[in-house]
Amino acid sequence: MPKKKPSSFDSIWDFDDMDKMMERFRMMGRFMNEAMKQLGEGEGPVFYGFSISVDNDGKPIVNEFGNVKPGLKGPELTEEIEPLVDVIDSKDSVKVYAELPGVEKGDIALSVTELGLTISVPSDRRSYYKEVDLPSKVDPDTAKATYKNGVLEVCLDKAMKVRGKQLKVE
Repeated sequence: MPKKKPSSFDSIWDFDDMDKMMERFRMMGRFMNEAMKQLGEGEGPVFYGFSISVDNDGKPIVNEFGNVKPGLKGPELTEEIEPLVDVIDSKDSVKVYAELPGVEKGDIALSVTELGLTISVPSDRRSYYKEVDLPSKVDPDTAKATYKNGVLEVCLDKAMKVRGKQLKVE
């Protein structure tokens, strides 16, 4: 019997991946229910969410964001919000997009190394903090950042590979 050609859905995620992802959704739901019970009302705003993307190998990636974190005694509310961040790795560059609604451009502090980007907004109105591991080495001197309509975009050129040269033995 000829083998059935996988549909585009099957080629992205196999059913084992879907089972793992659904279990993660159930776990996040239980986590949020417990957080709401423990935190109660009047503790301040609660931000929590997740995004799903697909890596270069076609595997799903689930990223959580917000100000609710797991603690030793259950969920804890943090003062700083972890923003929703997307990292786009292309041939020559890495772009990082972060959602930072409700802040002024001048309040955003960025720090970049060859392997990471730190986003910090220590504002009285709303504080954000996120350490982003970059998928490739970048040249920190090439970093450019723009902020428009609550979205921060940081563009970084990838670090050039070390070039060698041939030597002639004399």
